[in-house]
Amino acid sequence: MTDDTGPADDGLADARSRAREVRALYEQLEGRLLGRTWTLPELALGFTHDAAYVGRLVLAAERTWDIDGDTDAELRHKLAECLWWLFVLADRLDVDLSEAYGATMERIGGGLRRAVAEGAG
Repeated sequence: MTDDTGPADDGLADARSRAREVRALYEQLEGRLLGRTWTLPELALGFTHDAAYVGRLVLAAERTWDIDGDTDAELRHKLAECLWWLFVLADRLDVDLSEAYGATMERIGGGLRRAVAEGAG
């Protein structure tokens, strides 16, 4: 992943930088506590755990699942944490998340625009 922040930058550069700073702090603790840093599969598992919890929090927000604490605050926290995980995983996999997001939204948006124009259901 690059650090380029030219005119086409979509505003994710600062978030990516902050995610890297936080990940570096985690790596220091992992080194101290585990003698190594988390592997890519461990990082992916951490993400999937938090993403699944977002599902429970959405149920809690809809009042179909009880949780302890402030549902709105916890939901905001977990959504932000999931975004952090995406930056971490993209960094480890050498994926330019800004470019991938832009290209994906263009492809999906283009298909949806065509479907809407054609009157598809």
